[in-house]
Amino acid sequence: MEDRAKYYGTGHRKDATAKVWLVTGTGTVTINGRPMAEYLGRRTLEALVMQPLEAVEAVGQYDVIAQAVGGGIAGQAGALRHGISKALLQVNDDMRPTLRRQGFLTRDPRVKERKKYGRKRARRGFQFSKR
Repeated sequence: MEDRAKYYGTGHRKDATAKVWLVTGTGTVTINGRPMAEYLGRRTLEALVMQPLEAVEAVGQYDVIAQAVGGGIAGQAGALRHGISKALLQVNDDMRPTLRRQGFLTRDPRVKERKKYGRKRARRGFQFSKR
C-alpha cells in the first residue's frame, strides 16, 4: 500500500469533521472502518458523498478512507463531501473550477444557534397562559 499515492483533505459541516484520504484504487469507500452503505444507511447520503468524484469523473479511480467524528450522519456526509473535494485538489489543482462551480469547496457556515436565557430554545419562548 506504501507504493500507492495518498492524498489528504479535511472537511467540515455543522459539528461534524471528516479526515479523508484518497488512495489510488478501485473506488471503495470506507468510513470509520465500515463500508459506506453500512455506515450511512441512506442512498441520498451515499449520493451526496460521491458528488465530488462524479463531478470530476474520478469514480472508480480512488479508494476513499475516512474518519468522521461529531454531529450526526447527515452532517458527517456533508463533511465527507467537503473533505473529498479538498483531497481532489491535492491530486490535481485543475479540478478547482469544476468543484468551485458546484459549491463543493465552500464550507457551509450554517450551525446550530445557541440557546438564550429566558427562552426554551434559541428563539422559542416559554408557553404563555393568561390564567
